[in-house]
Amino acid sequence: MNLNDNIVVTGAAGFIGSYLVGYLNHHGYNNLYLVDDFSSPDKEKNLAGKNYIQKIHRDNFIEWCKSHPGTIQYIFHLGARTDTTEMDYEIHKKLNLDYSKQVWELCVAQKIPLVYASSAATYGNGELGYKDNHDIVSQLHPLNPYGVSKNEFDIWALKQATTPPHWFGVKFFNVYGPNEYHKGRMASVIFHAYHQIKKHGTVKLFRSHNPLYKDGEQLRDFIYVNDIVSICTWLMMKHPANGLYNAGTGKARTFKDLITSIFDTLDLPVNIEYIDTPSDIRDKYQYFTEADMNKILSAGYNKPFNSLEDGIKEYVSQYLANNKYY
Repeated sequence: MNLNDNIVVTGAAGFIGSYLVGYLNHHGYNNLYLVDDFSSPDKEKNLAGKNYIQKIHRDNFIEWCKSHPGTIQYIFHLGARTDTTEMDYEIHKKLNLDYSKQVWELCVAQKIPLVYASSAATYGNGELGYKDNHDIVSQLHPLNPYGVSKNEFDIWALKQATTPPHWFGVKFFNVYGPNEYHKGRMASVIFHAYHQIKKHGTVKLFRSHNPLYKDGEQLRDFIYVNDIVSICTWLMMKHPANGLYNAGTGKARTFKDLITSIFDTLDLPVNIEYIDTPSDIRDKYQYFTEADMNKILSAGYNKPFNSLEDGIKEYVSQYLANNKYY
């Protein structure tokens, strides 16, 4: 990528998409075309003060590109329905599978490199591990329709005889950081915990319903959004082998560690209350996720990941405490 290239970011008004727009601006990329539905006033502040050429409604984007061949040099496809509690598969199929196929076919036709957001939700309970190995993709068993839709697209992409010149499906693990104010129930644990602490001085965590894990010791691979966009842009610039790449830190941490870091950042004593996991998600709950990061590290990615403590300290003190956006 060079600074004069025209770059598309889909899902540009959302959490990771808007952070990527800001990150690209920070590195001198201002020739951006932002794709989303832009109808949510809750997301408007995510794009305030950012530089771009044009906003394009997601429903019009494919036809717009077809009528402007050669305009776009790179596409970051981050737009998706990300609600893991939405159980209507047809909603996920339309936005996460069918629309992504259209974006792919556009990239093939116009020879545009593509980075798209896959998800660690594709790994389900982790029966087959968390390795970004193409051989296991068709055997994975995601726990919800969101994960199914993401995995179905990965399966489809790997079967294609014609592909974009470079393509990378990035399996995001548990992402947190600024610009998620609009996400409601789907915002990160850090976001919700911070507001609970400010309001009540305590944090409610789901207790374990699995005898292998003590309360608060469920493990996830939490990754700061800055690291996610760093990985995505590195793939686009360095174009290693096409395919799927994990995007986590490679180091699982407990929810208790996470909450302790927030209290420490606020210089308050740790105060955790355990509650039952809601019944509607209890049997879909992941107790352990940890990205195997060997593939991308072997390909040459060498930027150190933010530790959980450092990422939380920056997010809480620089953004949440001041209601600021990136």
